[in-house]
Amino acid sequence: MIVYHGSDLIIRHPDVNHSFRDLDFGRGFYVTTVRKQAEKWAKRKAFLKGSKPILNEYEMSSETDDLNVRDFGDDLDTWIDFVCQCRDGNLEYQQYDMIIGKVANDKVFRVVDMYHTGIWDKERALKEIRVYSGYDQIAFITQRAINQVLVFKNASEVAP
Repeated sequence: MIVYHGSDLIIRHPDVNHSFRDLDFGRGFYVTTVRKQAEKWAKRKAFLKGSKPILNEYEMSSETDDLNVRDFGDDLDTWIDFVCQCRDGNLEYQQYDMIIGKVANDKVFRVVDMYHTGIWDKERALKEIRVYSGYDQIAFITQRAINQVLVFKNASEVAP
């Protein structure tokens, strides 16, 4: 399967050491199966840094039997709790080699805050959260998973 990573750099040898903040699934190297999604992230990152947007393309092996993989699928109930915990700095995600799930839009920050502070219960938060239909993210939490599953194929500049 082909997966993509949007950046302002060519990343031939991805690693988990350059993840600097707690994202949806914690610190790790993130890819997606959706090219358009990765291009959008590349443009966003390049704009913020005043650089060129780069789309990195990888072949992702399905040989994950010996890896601890958490796949949320369509389970938004468990997904929202996990995302809230990760964004709050909880390290539970570190028990996994890879985590797979949906991507929430920019309003996730508000929903997470409302849910965490107890202003909204989980039912209300799940109603409010908007998930990009067809968008996904795969977080590589361990270097072992990257080394076992990802092979760099190509990098190209994203057209404006």
